[in-house]
Amino acid sequence: MVVHQQPFQLLIADDDAQFREVLRALLEPYFTLLEASSGEEALEIVEGERVDLLLLDMHMERLTGIETILQVKIIVPVTPCILITADATEELVREATDAEAYSVLKKPVRKADLLQTVDAAMVATYRSSPFRAGPHAV
Repeated sequence: MVVHQQPFQLLIADDDAQFREVLRALLEPYFTLLEASSGEEALEIVEGERVDLLLLDMHMERLTGIETILQVKIIVPVTPCILITADATEELVREATDAEAYSVLKKPVRKADLLQTVDAAMVATYRSSPFRAGPHAV
């Protein structure tokens, strides 16, 4: 268990600005959000800021989501990472698991699945849910 200060900070790493905006709209009431348009930019943010959870697209230029997770785990091993991809093959899920991804979600991701997975990752890691406190409780 990790002792944690509120509010939680969530990093969205996806090269699709529209998809980042969709995730922002769903999660902004519950998190302080950070955004990256590449794996490299995500690593720069992780090195300079506290990041409590990462949502990563698999297919970004240069560094894939899995390659980014491998690097994040060197910097902050405890941070849960959720990979989001349109091609969640068994092999890709196995690679993500080997990289210590918390979970893999298939695009298009359902709101309920996203929120449930984010909540489970936060509770498992921090014993605290951003959704179960305050006026916006899920």
